[in-house]
Amino acid sequence: MEHIKQHFVDCYQEETGLISLAAIENPFPYNPLIDGADMLLLIITEHAERSGRTEHLRIDGERVLVRTVDRELLRRWIYGGENRSIIQWLERGQLLIDRNDYLQNIRQTLLQFPELLREQKRFIEFASYIRTYLQAKQDLRDGNLLDAYSNVLAGLHLWAHIVLIEEGHHPELTVWRQIRRVHPGIYKLYEELTTSHETLEQRVQLVMLACEFSVMSKMKACCSLLLRTLSSREEPWSVMELQNHPTFIDLHVDLSLVLQKLVSRSYVREVAFMPESGDPEALELRYLAGVTVESGLADASDAIG
Repeated sequence: MEHIKQHFVDCYQEETGLISLAAIENPFPYNPLIDGADMLLLIITEHAERSGRTEHLRIDGERVLVRTVDRELLRRWIYGGENRSIIQWLERGQLLIDRNDYLQNIRQTLLQFPELLREQKRFIEFASYIRTYLQAKQDLRDGNLLDAYSNVLAGLHLWAHIVLIEEGHHPELTVWRQIRRVHPGIYKLYEELTTSHETLEQRVQLVMLACEFSVMSKMKACCSLLLRTLSSREEPWSVMELQNHPTFIDLHVDLSLVLQKLVSRSYVREVAFMPESGDPEALELRYLAGVTVESGLADASDAIG
């Protein structure tokens, strides 16, 4: 592999616009980390027109996957959740060329896991968690037990991600090995769901009940980005204004469901506006930061529908 790396260093050393060049070797046969290739070459360039390119090469019998990104796409991958593998790529990658220590500085930032990055990742995971949990609840109502099981397992996985982020760990690296140490209770629920001698329906209901309480307790903290944005002005926000806000435009999150759940807990208030079409029968809903209403755990079901 070293001669392949040197080949790319020789090819790109003098290229204008090159920022960094990193090589990631596949740690195990058939590992999906780099999509089945033997080596991933990650190219960071100043040239936006080349960003997003993917190439498959064969060099001396080795399969090489080449991904080219500019600063903006790399930022979206890291902060917006578009590419969950990027954290592992940057953590494992060998820096072949790194002008002005660009990728090295990013690595250092990821290692420190600053609060803004934690907030973004926590919000992304929480939005997915809410949707997955509600789908499991509907599956159970409809009698689709295996679908409910699949979604509860996915929701438990997302819950583990949220806890790891809160503890300052990147969930992209490992999940259950970390969560067993950080939060044994979630790991115990995972074991209950997957290995308990109870019926499948009883296992699903047990974990869903725990999920209800977790959503109740974490909703405000996990949505701090959204609540802070809503509080940043006195005028109510339309959902499209929020979706296009710099804070959220790069995050892979549909705000609609999150807003509805925040409204149900009075963290957010709905305000009816006359729409631009002027149709008085179809008022537009906009959103303001609401008055926090604290209540007991008995209200957990209401918080998530």
